[in-house]
Amino acid sequence: MNPNAVDAVVVSYDSASTIDASLRALLLQPELASVRVVDNGSRDDTVRRVEAMAADDPRIVLIRQPGNPGFAAGCNAGARAVARGEPSPWLLFLNPDVELPAGALARLLAHAAAMSRCGALGADLRDADGRRDTAARRRDLSLWQMVLAAGRRGALDVEPDDMLVVQPVDACSGALMLVPRAAFDAVGGWDAGYRLHVEDLDFCRCLRAAGFVVAVANDVPVLHHRGVSSRARPFFVEWHKHRGLWRYWWRFEARGATALLAPLVLAVLAARLMFLAWPAAALRAVLRRQR
Repeated sequence: MNPNAVDAVVVSYDSASTIDASLRALLLQPELASVRVVDNGSRDDTVRRVEAMAADDPRIVLIRQPGNPGFAAGCNAGARAVARGEPSPWLLFLNPDVELPAGALARLLAHAAAMSRCGALGADLRDADGRRDTAARRRDLSLWQMVLAAGRRGALDVEPDDMLVVQPVDACSGALMLVPRAAFDAVGGWDAGYRLHVEDLDFCRCLRAAGFVVAVANDVPVLHHRGVSSRARPFFVEWHKHRGLWRYWWRFEARGATALLAPLVLAVLAARLMFLAWPAAALRAVLRRQR
């Protein structure tokens, strides 16, 4: 077995505007062995586009989910489908709005192989104007941040340290995550109890608890269009983001006497959702329609 072979998992939902470019860039990476596109019930042209590309490249396998069980469940479905064949040593979880430049996968693999106990390696995500995605490097979510910094975007973000080629972090973004198959199996995959958002924080925390290292390769810039499929359903997204925050806090932070703070945490999250997140989502929707 090729020690540098990679099986990719791409979870799609209404991703027709970006998935062609994302898959084309992925297929140009020589280390790619296969790509499972797990579609979570797209209502646009996503499935037809993937089927057309799969007809020309047998490495692409489309998996159509019944309904939309969420991003984490989609990642697990893709990883399980790979495991039924001859799985590669590496899994790449990739959003359908991410485009890998030439040689990016080789550089990520080299960095990951040189790490001690690599659990997950992310990349330096950037938008079309070259601006860094601050959510590419994050710290663990804590009670303090949930209650006091819940209304501030970027409360978990960590500044890139360009003195480090590979920067250890608490969590990297689920938009691009290179994971050894052994590490994935060791933690049992993603927690499918999350529907959307926060599942990458959970997954990285589980990896670190199992003794693995999570990091970001600062010298591998990757284009991330970010949030393309989320814009059509901002209220749905915010609801599940807040559900994810609650699930994460209950799983990791509600220990001993801290669990008595559950009513306060729920109240803060409900207030943030109703009085901050949903009004902000409505305003963004109005501004987009006026453009």
